[in-house]
Amino acid sequence: MNFSVKNILFIVTYILLMLKSGELVMTTHFIAIEGPIGVGKSSLAQAISDHFQYHLLNEIVGENPFLSKFYENIEEWSFQTEMFFLCNRFKQLEDIREHYINKNKPVVSDYHMFKNLIFAHRTLKQDHYEKYQQIFQILNESLPKPNIVIYLHASLDTLHKRIAKRGREFEKNISSLYLQNLSMDYENYLKQFEIEHPETTVLRINGDEVDFVDNKEDLKNILANIEKLLIKGVK
Repeated sequence: MNFSVKNILFIVTYILLMLKSGELVMTTHFIAIEGPIGVGKSSLAQAISDHFQYHLLNEIVGENPFLSKFYENIEEWSFQTEMFFLCNRFKQLEDIREHYINKNKPVVSDYHMFKNLIFAHRTLKQDHYEKYQQIFQILNESLPKPNIVIYLHASLDTLHKRIAKRGREFEKNISSLYLQNLSMDYENYLKQFEIEHPETTVLRINGDEVDFVDNKEDLKNILANIEKLLIKGVK
């Protein structure tokens, strides 16, 4: 089929109008994996990256100089810890936007920016949290937003087993109460997130029922479900 200059100009004009009106959106896949400590976010992110050849964004955890002190005394070290994570995640996502998202290169991350609010709300005093929330809103405004969120959740027993298995020294002092409360915070936040962000696809995975690290069939099924979402198209 031959296209005249007039035909091509018409098509280009139509696409531009659709983009402007929001009826046609050029989407770069950006998958974020979330869930409480020890649920397997980094392991699944690595598997997705390997399978789909997506750029992998790993959260910087061990470099936080306040983290070990935080688990020993949450009240004393919470603000320093959360501010360090917030600034690091902001810088990481700025770089991802510039070098990958804006160049239409897909990304999978083992965290979503909203985790800052979940952890900060759990650990900070109210006046500190209000200040923190203001800073968060300013920083988060221009950052790229994942169009698929994979939410991993599991029982307290499963989380403890996986935390012990990976053997991070600074996680040895995590209390069961803190971990249980954090799991509840995640569940409540994700319920509200789905209501407020219907444009974002959320895939829930029960970590008690699947083991995508040691069971290849479980991982295969998860990857197949993700592939279906990608073929179908994100919301």
